[in-house]
Amino acid sequence: MKIIIAADSFKGSLSAAEACSIIAGQAERVFPQSEIVQLPISDGGEGLVEAVFNMLGGERKIVHTSDPLGREVSVSYLQLADGSALIEMAGAGGLTLLKPEEYDPLRTSTFGVGLMIMDAILAGADPIYIGLGGSATVDGGAGAATALGMLFWDEQGEKVTSGGGLGKIQNLDISRLRDLKYSGKLLFLTDVNNPLCGPSGAAEVFGPQKGATRKQVRQLDQGLQNLAELIERETGSDLTEMPGIGAAGGFALPFAAFMGAEIRSGIDFVLDLLKFDEKLVGADLLITGEGRTDAQSAMGKAISALARRSRAVGVRVAVISGAIGEGAERMSALGVDDLVQATPFGQPLEDALAHAAENLEKAAFNYLARLRRELTKQP
Repeated sequence: MKIIIAADSFKGSLSAAEACSIIAGQAERVFPQSEIVQLPISDGGEGLVEAVFNMLGGERKIVHTSDPLGREVSVSYLQLADGSALIEMAGAGGLTLLKPEEYDPLRTSTFGVGLMIMDAILAGADPIYIGLGGSATVDGGAGAATALGMLFWDEQGEKVTSGGGLGKIQNLDISRLRDLKYSGKLLFLTDVNNPLCGPSGAAEVFGPQKGATRKQVRQLDQGLQNLAELIERETGSDLTEMPGIGAAGGFALPFAAFMGAEIRSGIDFVLDLLKFDEKLVGADLLITGEGRTDAQSAMGKAISALARRSRAVGVRVAVISGAIGEGAERMSALGVDDLVQATPFGQPLEDALAHAAENLEKAAFNYLARLRRELTKQP
């Protein structure tokens, strides 16, 4: 057999490389004569820079910036040999930078990520890829845009840089952005296809996991709508339904409006760099996984792209994830043959995170052992 192992990170517990290594160990144990190919992947969120660095190398550029609550933090982005740069927004705007009691999308801002983008612009990078995912923010990109010279004013003449003020914005000023005169391209890499507002929008779908209450979700949704309407009056373009514009709390909105930024599939970007389709030739089985597989996983995330490409060439697809949640059954329509939950049923989340490696190892072995019995028609 030829087995491709292409796992994403298990957020809060295992990196993509660690998850791949654990599954690969069990594949070698159960199918010792097989060819095992490990491909740690990222769909634009945490681990994107690491995945690309492992593939292509490059130079890490350190930036002194701020986290979602404005605290000083040092992060890095990747400068590639072709003159492009790759920024992982989770590095300065990610949920993992906060303690659970600090989750608050009314206060959090992408300003620190904007400083990273500005650094890459001043370094002459073109294009600049920004991976969206794992964000702690729902600020419509206002914080990051402010770092580049776009200003958003409320009725009191105060600058708005966080989600809680979006509904109060009355004016915007992009004159300083024009002075920047950046002629390069910004390309946002996203793991979801959500619109900006409404039932499938940034606030409604992702706000609760960032700490928003139901009341705050409505406030954030209305704020994003207000920002979009102001931008539409300025540009004549309604961007609220652009696929992926709802990713990372609407991060790309002002950049798409005023800098011609584009939104692309993060996982397809990574898979093309990996030459995934070439490596898939002759494969019998693809094993992927993530921290939690549910309805969101079918909205353009990593495992849906892997399943789509694998199904197209007749490769069996297995998903071994930390948890299998509501809506995960939709993955079967996208090409997933086997869904496996690594965490024992009833195990508390804290214990599941602490024993993630052990749980994944056992689940991978049990699945592969069952598969071997199936293939050899053993009882």
